[in-house]
Amino acid sequence: YLPNFLINFHRVDTVADLEAYVSRLRELDRVFAQLLERSRAASAAGIRQPRFGYDFALAEIERVTAGAPFSNSDSSPNSPLWSDLQAKTNALVDDGLLSAEDAQSLTQQIQVLLADDVLTAYNEVAAWLREDREFASEDAQGVWALPEGEAFYNYRLAQMTTVELTADEIHQIGLNEVARLQGEMDIIKQQVGFDGTLQEFFTFMREDEQFYFPNTEEGRQDYLDLNNKYLDAIALKLPKYFGRLPKAALEVRRVEAFREQAGAAQHYSAGTPDGSRPGVFYSHMSDMSTLPIFQLEDVAYHEGSPGHHMQISIQQELEDVPRFRTQYRTTAYTEGWGLYSEWLAKEMGGFEDPYSDFGRLGGEIWRAIRLVVDTGIHAKRWSEEEAVQYFLDNSPQSEGAVRSEIKRYIATPGQATAYKIGMLKIQEVRRSAEQALGEAFDIREFHDIVLGAGALPLPLLEARVDRWISDSL
Repeated sequence: YLPNFLINFHRVDTVADLEAYVSRLRELDRVFAQLLERSRAASAAGIRQPRFGYDFALAEIERVTAGAPFSNSDSSPNSPLWSDLQAKTNALVDDGLLSAEDAQSLTQQIQVLLADDVLTAYNEVAAWLREDREFASEDAQGVWALPEGEAFYNYRLAQMTTVELTADEIHQIGLNEVARLQGEMDIIKQQVGFDGTLQEFFTFMREDEQFYFPNTEEGRQDYLDLNNKYLDAIALKLPKYFGRLPKAALEVRRVEAFREQAGAAQHYSAGTPDGSRPGVFYSHMSDMSTLPIFQLEDVAYHEGSPGHHMQISIQQELEDVPRFRTQYRTTAYTEGWGLYSEWLAKEMGGFEDPYSDFGRLGGEIWRAIRLVVDTGIHAKRWSEEEAVQYFLDNSPQSEGAVRSEIKRYIATPGQATAYKIGMLKIQEVRRSAEQALGEAFDIREFHDIVLGAGALPLPLLEARVDRWISDSL
């Protein structure tokens, strides 16, 4: 997180900004010391991540500290942090805000800081991870296996969904939604003329080469270009569905090498409220076999517009709410909106290709499956392999992506349930508004109401829409 913040979010427009950047680097050892203190306390209480969590953290430390000035070799390429600092310092020189002599002096100080204090801080964390890793379970288990795990999981479900649903209730909602969506997927299977079962169609979609770009730089660029094509087209239709549009532009980028993981989830990073920095939809592209083309359009709408970019950008721009509500994230609302946006994009004219529409249903069933496997792992004591197999049996997701997803659910209990629960609530309040207002229902006004107060817990969102309905009658 810290290198990502410094590289992608910490602007250096003045010498004071650069000094602030360096001061944060100097505090890295204190931050890591606090992190280690908390981690040691958790481990002493018998609370640990599975062993794969330690491996992920160690691999990221290796990526961050690879290259100069962390390496003793003169031939080493620059590390991500060092490259970023040099680029930002050089920009100040180019803008006439810093002399070349002062820049050289500063960069020498920063180089020593990185090679000594920062590297030492990372090495101390890595040493503890290697030591404690030996006590972590190699067979990943849900939080039921941890002290007070059941109570903790119930708390996490309430925190993530913001509604009062038990693990059993969420599990059943997931099973019901999986069955419903498979019925819709079967219709598309027949539409494209596939002769076989739905599971055989899943295998065909996973394995046929027509659904993947080559694992080359050209293939990666084609993937980015197609994302931009879909997002540019949907942007033209946004004014028909939204009264308010965000100031910040949207860009699609590959994740930086130091934090890229094959099969990891694509994600959105917010821009600035004034639009001076764009929102960015990031994609992990080291292994193109984890990025099926038939899922591309769906993910673009979820992460970009009308999804996270639309919702988060508008939230940041709000001026008539307390400031914390322009930044606060409620997962069920934020991710519920992202999933609702995939469904909305179909209404807006997206997904003309049947395989892409199948990808949309695949995206929705993916979130329904999350309800089943998250509660399965953490409340019903499913093994990692049981969760993987259920996922593969009921969706077209690639095995690599599925295994990455399941590890995420194990490491962050409850979080994955928020998406589908949030989507269902937004669809529910929209149906209520449509039924109550009839021909007076205005989709633009409805969306502005939903987006106009920040990322609300779902009961408060429902109350806000109910109040709008009453005021409109």
